[in-house]
Amino acid sequence: MNITPPHLHDHEVILDVKNLRVAYGKVEALHEVSLTIRRGDIVTVIGPNGAGKTTLLAALMGLLPADGEIVYMGHRQGRDREVEALVRQGMTLVPEKRELFAEMSVEDNLLLGAFDRYRTGHRDQMETMDEVFELFPRLEERRSQLAGTLSGGERQMLAMGRALMAKPKLLMLDEPSLGLAPLIIKEIFRIIGQLKKTGVAILLVEQNARAALQIADYGYVLETGEVSLAGPSQQLAADPRVIEAYLGLGHKQH
Repeated sequence: MNITPPHLHDHEVILDVKNLRVAYGKVEALHEVSLTIRRGDIVTVIGPNGAGKTTLLAALMGLLPADGEIVYMGHRQGRDREVEALVRQGMTLVPEKRELFAEMSVEDNLLLGAFDRYRTGHRDQMETMDEVFELFPRLEERRSQLAGTLSGGERQMLAMGRALMAKPKLLMLDEPSLGLAPLIIKEIFRIIGQLKKTGVAILLVEQNARAALQIADYGYVLETGEVSLAGPSQQLAADPRVIEAYLGLGHKQH
């Protein structure tokens, strides 16, 4: 597996965010949010619905104007940063809606993920596709099927696979477990865990706090637009406030 470029230094800071603020008119959706993601780390953001988790991803991806400091790959990002430029620099978002091309085959959806690399002179899309098929054997079995005929779990795998075709340095996943059966969720999270070995940094936004904290290195709890708790995942999973609010009473993790 070599989906991530080899020249990145071990544990280098990929994304450093300080005091991020996003407002819709006079309403502040995110208030002074700070977080750090290093190469090869899985960082999760958990919290209730409407806490600002998706807003956070949209702001990082340049889809929403934001104030505060965003340093990506050592470069400070301005307010006017463009999605295309960030994608070219290796930042990729898999949105909650998955946004696949239903009338196209699995293989063609994957190739679209490599389009920007192809346009800038890279011709390694077939090797990258083999790597994606290694991670997602089910996609290989269905490579000629139309994306619209896939199950929910397969569509999530395809959305992740397509993102990986761009060889990202930072992969942002918005609610990858949403609407999926428990067994499929287990498989998706197992694959996210495997991705860690490729060195890609992963920012995982999830309502399924239990699954997210089991897989992540570090976690942030986002409530009403603010980080209310942060720490190594095991520490958060053992925190009584997290157990009560997100893991269910009596479900203390061992």
